[in-house]
Amino acid sequence: RLGDDVMGEDPSVLELEEHMANLFGKEKALFVPTGTMANLVALLAHCHTRASEVIIGQESHLCLWEGGHAAGLGGIHTRQLPEDEFTAELNPEQVKDAVRDASDD
Repeated sequence: RLGDDVMGEDPSVLELEEHMANLFGKEKALFVPTGTMANLVALLAHCHTRASEVIIGQESHLCLWEGGHAAGLGGIHTRQLPEDEFTAELNPEQVKDAVRDASDD
């Protein structure tokens, strides 16, 4: 039996969402068919207004391959910082310095 997953009618999708919610101890889960869509959903969940900014690595997948989606679809600006060449970690001090506040006008 198949249904329209957008309308909440597809039993396979409903079962998968319920299983994942239970697995992670959450009330609900949301199935998205691509990693790109999942990344955009995550950004939109954390950036509540247009012209929000997210700090990302300058060599990250999001920056190199999906950066335009954040801006074009979500109105989210990306601020890129260099990552450690071996671990891809961001320097905590650089992240702290990159966070904008009201004094940055």
